[in-house]
Amino acid sequence: MEDFSAIEILIVEDNPHDAELTLRALKKNNLANNILVARDGAEALDFFFCRGKFEKRSIKNPPKVVLLDLKLPKVSGLEVLKIVKGDKRTSHIPIVVVTSSKQEPDMKEAYDLGANSYVVKPVDFDQFINAMSSLGLYWLLVNEPLK
Repeated sequence: MEDFSAIEILIVEDNPHDAELTLRALKKNNLANNILVARDGAEALDFFFCRGKFEKRSIKNPPKVVLLDLKLPKVSGLEVLKIVKGDKRTSHIPIVVVTSSKQEPDMKEAYDLGANSYVVKPVDFDQFINAMSSLGLYWLLVNEPLK
């Protein structure tokens, strides 16, 4: 049985390569403890709302930050964002959209739905590693979360 109560970072990413690069970047700065990768929007919602394999997790132990892709199978990232930010039990959880989409309508909708930040995935490997490292450092060490 896994302990889902100590998850600090939830990565919601269906691309295994991007998920691995993000994990590698976080490990580089010793920030890779207590990370969970959800492979689609439905799994992410199950995590947030303690359903399915996460039913023993307490909604009172949210992650410190969520790195959310927009283009996800089953439930889109924007729909996940809408549901999570629309529920008073989860609306305070910081969600950073990390996506390849530079389209202004996606950015506008993400911010309108309550995204805390919007980051376009750099194509260059080193820039990607640096961007994910900076995100992890800020959200885990600098930001003061609501308790």
